[in-house]
Amino acid sequence: MELILIIIVALIFGAFWLILTYNGLVSVKHRVDEAWSDIEVQLKRRYDLIPNIINTVKGYAKHEENVFTKVTEARVAAMGSKTMDDHAKNENMLSNTLKSLFAVAENYPQLQASDNFLHLQHELTDAEDKIQASRRFYNSNTRNYNIKVQVFPTNLISGMFGFTKKEYFDAPDVELEKPEVKF
Repeated sequence: MELILIIIVALIFGAFWLILTYNGLVSVKHRVDEAWSDIEVQLKRRYDLIPNIINTVKGYAKHEENVFTKVTEARVAAMGSKTMDDHAKNENMLSNTLKSLFAVAENYPQLQASDNFLHLQHELTDAEDKIQASRRFYNSNTRNYNIKVQVFPTNLISGMFGFTKKEYFDAPDVELEKPEVKF
């Protein structure tokens, strides 16, 4: 009789542990998804600013069409990224083309004095800061999730229910530098 009672208690304890572990994994996974959503919001904000910046610079630097084309192509590529690796590469390319756009703008003093350009410059700097903060938040949540998925005994549950390791939003060292937008 005692053996049956011990088995029943062990099964109940095991079921509670299974439920708590599963719910914990779901919770952490949702935090990772929410953090990625924050990055996407900030990237969209950045993408929306770029056409305004291009149009403002175009008004002053009409013969720099090659730079405008490269920035536009980089923006489209970044917006179409599907994987974490694609995002990192395309965001790096976009950052580099934005640097070249701002380098062109340095040659036009009237543009640098334009209130509209200064406002857009400030907005882009703010967007870049928020992207960095969102990236750190995402990577922090991803680290916590990956630890839960990989440590024993939680890894037994994560494997049973299909929880897999998430990728970090790591960027090449070049991308980690914010585009310089001071004039």
